[in-house]
Amino acid sequence: MALKAGRLRHRVDIQARLDVQDPQTGEVVPTWTTIWPSVPAAIEPLSVREFIAAQAVQSDISARITLRYREGLLPNMRVLHNGKVYNPAGWLPDPVRGNEYLTAPCSEGVNEG
Repeated sequence: MALKAGRLRHRVDIQARLDVQDPQTGEVVPTWTTIWPSVPAAIEPLSVREFIAAQAVQSDISARITLRYREGLLPNMRVLHNGKVYNPAGWLPDPVRGNEYLTAPCSEGVNEG
């Protein structure tokens, strides 16, 4: 099944955590840096049925993000969209070819890393 471009109507920023040492105190401070800005994606809230199934495994998954396949995406990265922070539980390749698109079940909320 092909991923249609019209479905990817949201623009998201994908960020990675970067630990920076404060030069004055020596304290390591976690910061987030944008790796890929303005990536076309589809953000879909989970249906009630999917949400109930997710709760059965003690999860707080509330949305699903789909984007075109790209190398280097890790589950410890986060996705920003319209001021919301999405934390992917992992990036799942498409079931047919494995390199067309990626889907991530996500929880919402601030991720301190």
